[in-house]
Parts: sequence; structure tokens; C-alpha cells
Amino acid sequence: MSKHTVEALGNLVNGQWIIGSETFDVLNKYTGDVIVKVTKSSREDVSHAIGNALETFKTTKLTPYQRYEILMKAAELFKQRKKELALTIVREGGKVLKDASMEIERGIQTFIASAEEAKRLQGHEVPVQGQPGSDNKIAFTLRVPVGVLCAITPFNFPFNLVAHKVAPALAAGNTVILKPAGVTPQIAAQMAAILLEAGLPPGFLNIVNGPGREIGQYLLEDARIAMYTFTGSTEVGKQIKASSGIRKVTLELGSNSPNIVHKDAPDLARAAQLCVSKGFTNAGQACISVQRIYVHQDIYAAFVEKSIEAASKLRVGDPELDETDIGPMISEKEAARAELWIQEAVQQGATIAYGGHREGAILYPTIMTNTLASMKVMCQEVFAPVVCITPYSDISEALNAANDSNYGLQAGIFTSDLQMAFKAAKELEFGGVIINDVSTFRADIMPYGGVKDSGYGKEGPKYAIQEMTNEKLVVFDI
Repeated sequence: MSKHTVEALGNLVNGQWIIGSETFDVLNKYTGDVIVKVTKSSREDVSHAIGNALETFKTTKLTPYQRYEILMKAAELFKQRKKELALTIVREGGKVLKDASMEIERGIQTFIASAEEAKRLQGHEVPVQGQPGSDNKIAFTLRVPVGVLCAITPFNFPFNLVAHKVAPALAAGNTVILKPAGVTPQIAAQMAAILLEAGLPPGFLNIVNGPGREIGQYLLEDARIAMYTFTGSTEVGKQIKASSGIRKVTLELGSNSPNIVHKDAPDLARAAQLCVSKGFTNAGQACISVQRIYVHQDIYAAFVEKSIEAASKLRVGDPELDETDIGPMISEKEAARAELWIQEAVQQGATIAYGGHREGAILYPTIMTNTLASMKVMCQEVFAPVVCITPYSDISEALNAANDSNYGLQAGIFTSDLQMAFKAAKELEFGGVIINDVSTFRADIMPYGGVKDSGYGKEGPKYAIQEMTNEKLVVFDI
């Protein structure tokens, strides 16, 4: 595989890139040019990859320190090739260069944290002697890898979200079948090539490519896979949960993240800047992007004004340019879908305070007011550069509005009142509550996951490894 432009990309099995006859195109999301032709996996290809992963798991063992060394070496190679890797994300994902570079930095930290956790795998002593009849027993637990783990990843963070699955899985001692998003497979392949270069034995990471529903079904039907970890839509997550039987599953799904700005917000201009910038970063294509903004009525007009001012300073265009803030969405189809939701909301009484127009796959950052909870831009995951600002009079009203959702990933609130902050932390029905920052905040070592239709299980290397291992009890009679 070339270190630069890849004209043909195969599936990875047992350390070999296998080129097949049936391919699909991956496009530059800004220019529309074909940048790589990718081999589409067949059912037989998927079965072969799983079989190889299982055989590798049974026959090849790496010590925790060996896993640490491999992951740390990979992280160092990522640092050396940061620019090249970032450009791949820009071209196949449409992410602007500054954000792509930051994603590589975050992915490096995810690998380092996973490497460190490889050396910390531990069980605990079980005090069985405290039970009658167990005086001569000693018991303890071990954390053991689950086996073959299937990782299915999305397009919006095609490096770091792959890192969040692959690195902890390898740190835990598993082998991995990776199914990257069909529109962004190249960066995942580059990660895999670097892992092999760093010393990962063949078979520990195999890659299959193709349409998500078709390849996903092949993967779900194979009983040799011990666990599935998926990031993507709630619809597909539910299908995986329903089809996986009693096998382990972690699901990181959608959201329509609420952010509350109370009248005592420490810095109104900062709150507006954060809500706007983090609502539009990556063209709004993140599960914790700011979407619903609830602002106290006393500061509502000022907040809207500051939000428009912040949005007007954002530069839209070619994602390869250093100065660009917002690039294209993943496809013109998705941009047109979001534009339709905006138009539907306007027809139902909403107002476009800023933006709202589209050029091909680029949807310009859009601020909406006078929106209702029933509108798609409010009640569904818009996954586009669209934020809706709604006034409220009482904090309980805002908390209830934030909770009025099928989703529950992360929420943010800005306030100077410690009691109110704790009230929000207690009452908001979300996996994470961020005080005086937006819902988009994520440190890659923290436990990350949602409730309700936003998912099941936790990510963050330490917490992912707990999900990706089983607890085994050992009892000695002495």
C-alpha cells in the first residue's frame, strides 16, 4: 500500500492486502474525484477473515508488555506521519485540515492510553473465607480477552473512533475484524499498515470492506465473533443488539445534544462562541455536536446576536486550506437531506437567523430560532451544521426540554450557580453532563457512552477494556 495516493485498496487478512475483482469508489468529498478503488468483501472473504482472526487468537499470544510496545511504536509512527494521515482524512472525509490534524493527535493519545492500560489488566481477590465452609479457599479473578472482536466504525472520525475500538481491543489481547465506513476506508487501512510495521503479528487485525448493511449482516451471522463494538446510527445499533444474541455488545449511537445557557452564565460571549463553533465543527457531523440550545429569556436576544456574530466569522470552503473552518458534508445527499429539514422547519414556523443555504455537499452553518420540539431539526439527530436556539424562563423548563428526547449521550450547561450545576448533573438524563462547556467536550480517557437510544456500554481505553474482557474466577483449595 502506497504511503501517499492509493489507487487500489484491498481487504487485510493475515497481514496481506488482498485485491479482488469487485470494487467500489471512494471520492474526494470536496472535488468529487475518485481517490481510491476498494475491494468489496464477499461472504466468503468475511468468513475467511474471521477464521484467520480466530486461529490467530488461539495460536499466537502477546504478553501485556508486548502489546504495550506495539501500540506505543504505532503511536510514534503516527506522530511521524501526522501530515500524511491528516490529508487522507481531509480528502476522503471532507474534514478541514486543522480538525483532521487534531483528530490524528487525539488518536495518538488514544493509542498511548490503551498501551498504558495493557499493563494494568488486573483482577481482584474475592474474600470467600468470609463465608462458612470456605476457610481453606483462596479466590481471585482474572481479566481475560473475549476472543474475536468485530469493530464497525463510522465516517465522521475515521481515525480516532477506529483507534477507540482497535487499540483497547488489542491492548486486552483480542484479535479484531474491522469494518470501517465505506466512504472513509483509506485512513483505517493506513492505521493497520502502521500497526503491522510496529510489530503487530499478522491476523491480529483483519479488515473487510463494503456496504455496511451487507457486510454487517455477514458479520452478525458468524458465531465465531465473540463481541461487537459499533459506532453509528441508532437504527443500525438496535439491529445489532437484536441479532447478536447473548454475545457482548457496546453501542455508541446518535444524539441531538442539548446545551443550556442560564442567565448567570460566567461568560456569555464564550458560551455563544462554544455553542456555535462546536455545533458547526466537522460540518456538525458528530454524535455530541451542539444541536439544541436553550437560553434564558433575559439573555436570549444577546445570545442570538453573539451567535450570529461568531458564525459570520467562520470560513467555509476547501478543507485542505489551513484557514477553512467548515468543509463539505460527507455527501451531497446528506447535505440535501439536512437542507430539506431546515425548509420543513421554516414551513412549520421556524426562522433562519443565519445561513440556511447549500452549495452541493456544502451546507452553510445555520442558526434557527422559533423552532418547536416536534420539528426534525429539534427532535431528531440533524448531523449537519444546524443549531436551534430556544428561550426558556425557568431552569426546570430547560431541564425538562433537554430530557424530552429519545437520546441521552451528553448535555452541557453554563451557570455560575453551584447548586444549579448539581441540580442539572442530577436531573439531566444523559451519559455525561458538562458544566460550563458544551456537550461536545470529550477527553479520550474518560468513560464515554449514552443512555436511552444513545447507546449501551462505555468507551475510553480503560473502560473499553473492561467491556472487551471477561472476568474469570479462580478458586484454590489450600
